[in-house]
Amino acid sequence: MGERAAVSTEDTLVRYDNPVLVTKQPEKVSAPPTGTLAQPCIPTEAKRETEEILNAILPPKEWEEDGQIWTQKISSTPATRLDVINLQEMLDTRLQQRQARETGICPVRRQLYTQCFDELIRQVTINCGERGLLLLRVRDEARITMEAYQTLYCSSIAFGMRKALQSEQGKSDLMDQVAKLEVERSALEKQCTELKQKTEQLERRAAELRAAEEKRHQEELLALKKTNAQLKAQLEGIIAPKK
Repeated sequence: MGERAAVSTEDTLVRYDNPVLVTKQPEKVSAPPTGTLAQPCIPTEAKRETEEILNAILPPKEWEEDGQIWTQKISSTPATRLDVINLQEMLDTRLQQRQARETGICPVRRQLYTQCFDELIRQVTINCGERGLLLLRVRDEARITMEAYQTLYCSSIAFGMRKALQSEQGKSDLMDQVAKLEVERSALEKQCTELKQKTEQLERRAAELRAAEEKRHQEELLALKKTNAQLKAQLEGIIAPKK
């Protein structure tokens, strides 16, 4: 059995006519699913034009089952006030049954409201084809805008992911650089400590040398003073007898 390519009328809010069998076997006579033979009718020019507009707005559905092709067109029956009330009740019921979210992005809620809008377009088109075509433009424009927002959303997510990966990579590089700088800082601190020790050693050595030099200078000064005193005493001893 082939799988149906279209959604059944029970799963959509749009009103369709009964399915029509397009058989592949001319010798096999098949009856419509309702069990009644379709009576031929000649639609008026206005009705034919309305059906053409409806088929252009909402194309007929086709699927294959048991080797036979079925087709189902959009209904051209005008909607009454009761139909509109039932449509609203069906919309609320489907939203609850399928647990659609009331806020945020929800594909289920969007699908149901799209079906509801298509049904409203169908109802309006039957009364005024031009108004239905204008609503079709509004629907297509809203769909294009939504698709553009979805594309922008997906691209923004991809951009955010790339930026996150780049930031993670940059963070890893910065961590490596920090570790490298820490090693360099430790080496410089060690070198600084060694230089301080050498400086202290040099300062102590210089102080010792300066103290030794001062001591030697004092000793030489004392020796020179002593020698000077001796020479002075000798000179006075030589000069005194002459007087």
